[in-house]
Amino acid sequence: MPTELSQGFLRVFVIERTGLAPIENASVTIVYEEAPEAEPREFTTDNSGQTPIITLPAPPLAYSEAPDEPKPYSEYTITVTKEGYEETIVTGSEILPDELSVQVVQLRRLEQPEEAPVMINIPDHTLYGIYPPKIPEPEIKPLPESGEIVLSRVVIPEYIIVHDGIPSDASAPNYWVRYTDYIKNVASCEIYATWEEASILANILVIMSFTLNRVFTEFYRNQGYDFTITSSTAYDQKFIYGRNIFENISNLVDQVFNNYLARPGITQPIFTSYCDGQRVTCNGLSQWGSKFLGDEGYSAIEIIRNYYGQDMYIATAEQISGVPSSFPGYDLTIGASGDKVRQLQRQLNRIAQDYPAIPTLNVDGIYGPRTAESVRIFQRIFGLPQTGVTDFATWYAISRIYVGVARLSEPGAY
Repeated sequence: MPTELSQGFLRVFVIERTGLAPIENASVTIVYEEAPEAEPREFTTDNSGQTPIITLPAPPLAYSEAPDEPKPYSEYTITVTKEGYEETIVTGSEILPDELSVQVVQLRRLEQPEEAPVMINIPDHTLYGIYPPKIPEPEIKPLPESGEIVLSRVVIPEYIIVHDGIPSDASAPNYWVRYTDYIKNVASCEIYATWEEASILANILVIMSFTLNRVFTEFYRNQGYDFTITSSTAYDQKFIYGRNIFENISNLVDQVFNNYLARPGITQPIFTSYCDGQRVTCNGLSQWGSKFLGDEGYSAIEIIRNYYGQDMYIATAEQISGVPSSFPGYDLTIGASGDKVRQLQRQLNRIAQDYPAIPTLNVDGIYGPRTAESVRIFQRIFGLPQTGVTDFATWYAISRIYVGVARLSEPGAY
């Protein structure tokens, strides 16, 4: 690591493993793995389960701007303790220069007093470490005449079941991961958050289309497996249980999570193969190539068409699973009124039971200053732009958190 460092940012978010409830007064200790002899930094979570935003050393920005540079991120060990919960230690949490990393740590209640700490290791980023190359596959999958195919249109699932290994490894665990969380995780594994927004967005769209092709075609279930996708780069794309994500990637996913890539006359999302484009080449998007095109001013769709052809377009799924109701089709802001505002207020009030920093509201169906402030504080807690306006991304973020907290304590609440 050079002596001339940049700085990146970290926020640790501590929640119950069995749900989305925050854990207040958890102790968080952060150690810089490049200098373990340095004094650890210690923090305590607030009533939203969060530390303040912490400034930390990171490598120069140039390291993430081209391949074959030194490691472009610094790594930290994060230890979280709270009386009555298992100690959890995360190693390898990545900090990139100028970007905010969010490390979510899920704590499980102790079943026995002397349980060993839970260890989560984040291995090297796929653009830096060595991983198996993708086994080539056709972009359109033949659908069997019989089997478990039940979808006639593209549906955004609530959860993805990720098999943490190659398909045939029966000993590998399966993780139920919310669809948007899965996409954020994979994007944070596969590309650098320091890239131009158009490059990041192009890669997110490719990752989502890849995933939704697996969902739509029931690819693994039709082979007798009980999962949606694997974490193996040889078969699918990289997912790392417990890894940190980057706020700019998270925000972009929230804005476009119901999109996928399509071709005229083809119902299924396109299986969009991709690779790093340097150590491995493929018949699909080059990650480093997409980065350089973004630097040249290409838009996300121009980058995508550069690799997949001019007939590729961005489609929108009509159905989103696991939410109480769909976005009204327009932003809710001061002056709005009606049933959608009333529903929003009820959901915010339920979330406020677990996140008391959010002001409770009079459920009157009127989007006034207090509703805007409640939305703004929700946005601050969950890493969204703090506008006080309920746009597409905020509506569905509120829906997801509401479902998460209501599902545990109030069966049938939505």
